[in-house]
Amino acid sequence: MTNSQRPIVLVRGLIREKRHWGQFRELLQQAFPERTIVSFNVPGNGHLYRLESADSISQMRQSLRIQLRLQNVNIDCVDIVAISLGGMLAVDWANKFSHEVNSLVLINSSNAAFSPFYRRLNWRIYPSLLSAIFPQTTVSRQRKIMALTTNFPQQHQQVLCAWVSWAKQYPVSLENAYLQLKAAAAFKAPNKPNQAMLILNSRRDKLVDCSCSKELAKRWQADCKQHPTAGHDLPLDAPLWTVKQIQQWLNALSC
Repeated sequence: MTNSQRPIVLVRGLIREKRHWGQFRELLQQAFPERTIVSFNVPGNGHLYRLESADSISQMRQSLRIQLRLQNVNIDCVDIVAISLGGMLAVDWANKFSHEVNSLVLINSSNAAFSPFYRRLNWRIYPSLLSAIFPQTTVSRQRKIMALTTNFPQQHQQVLCAWVSWAKQYPVSLENAYLQLKAAAAFKAPNKPNQAMLILNSRRDKLVDCSCSKELAKRWQADCKQHPTAGHDLPLDAPLWTVKQIQQWLNALSC
């Protein structure tokens, strides 16, 4: 399969759906106009919100593989771009079905094999996280989630309005949020995937300590780039920078 024929699969994180890629997806498509870029929701998120979420990363990963095949997307060799919990799905996919994955881009992800829980979910934000989980208005919850995941909330007010609209359309239940969090907390992958890997992280990530990405890069000897000011949702806070890193890295792989 040539590089132009290889699909790019985008995988979002905890309680997020494919629409949360926002402008980043459009910019990535502009960077790779000849390639198919796809993204799907795991059960419990987005239009699949009525389904029960899996409580393991492997089950979530399997749901994505099934959806890709049902949509007739060639998954014989894909490049995966994944953020946070999505990065765990990507690593599990690469380890279990190595022939299907060409490369991995992991954004602000983590691994229980290398980082303690209080860094994988930064202990400093526990009160804010609990506040975002407890019953409240949709607007209030999405505003608190944005405060945790971006360092520039005032610049993303239109995005916030979209998040509120999506959350009202497809509300993620507390039960499904718990199951996804449980799956992320338990994920442990000591074995390095064989594929080429780029790790992107944010130095000022409030949700996941940036040391988690550094530890992944160190243990697996992967390429690593760090943004100095963005928050956890790096594709939201710095979409152009993120696309540039991916474009340069993927183009270098094909040389």
